Amino acid sequence: MSEEKYIQERLDDQINWYDSKSMVAQKIYKRSKIFVIILSASIPLLIGLIPDFKFIVILVSLIGVTITGIEAWLGLSKYHENWIEYRSICETLRHEKYMYLTKTGVYDTEIPFKALVERVESIISKENVNWANLNSKEKGGK
Repeated sequence: MSEEKYIQERLDDQINWYDSKSMVAQKIYKRSKIFVIILSASIPLLIGLIPDFKFIVILVSLIGVTITGIEAWLGLSKYHENWIEYRSICETLRHEKYMYLTKTGVYDTEIPFKALVERVESIISKENVNWANLNSKEKGGK
């Protein structure tokens, strides 16, 4: 595989994938947390209205259940952890790409392409191993 083809089809593809997944996880996490904050902040206001409107007791209870459900879902789906992990990997891959393109650091050698492939594949492989370990721990914990 040529250098150009590897960079386009493997490295850029992985950078784009991690970038996209990081942004999606970040949006879901932040929007969910904002919703939880709004719901949580509404509880004290609504409690003050209970003497006048008895149905608010049910509403406050439903808000509490909703907050608990959202937090549990966020904890299980790990959007925050994925956002951070995917962003870290994306930026690490970008760093490797730019170091390679400028032939600096470990890429200031006679065979920089070989070093690029080894380092990029190592980064991707470590992430895959981490993901597999995390999933096996979660399945074992059930």
